[in-house]
Amino acid sequence: RTAARKTVDSDVLMETLESRGIHVRVKTPNVLSEEAPEAYKDVDEVIRLTSEAGLARPVARLRPIAVIKG
Repeated sequence: RTAARKTVDSDVLMETLESRGIHVRVKTPNVLSEEAPEAYKDVDEVIRLTSEAGLARPVARLRPIAVIKG
């Protein structure tokens, strides 16, 4: 997430999220970059490894509809 803060343009990210139907309300736009999709591990890979290790099993897939930072 620290790297994302340095490389992700908050204005571009806000436009991208809004274009995907994700509503964004943030007090300080520069902290929004911490929530950029590239700031996180690949969720499919994490789920696959967790399942293969027998730690958990997938039961649902969620889709973000809002981001609130502040």
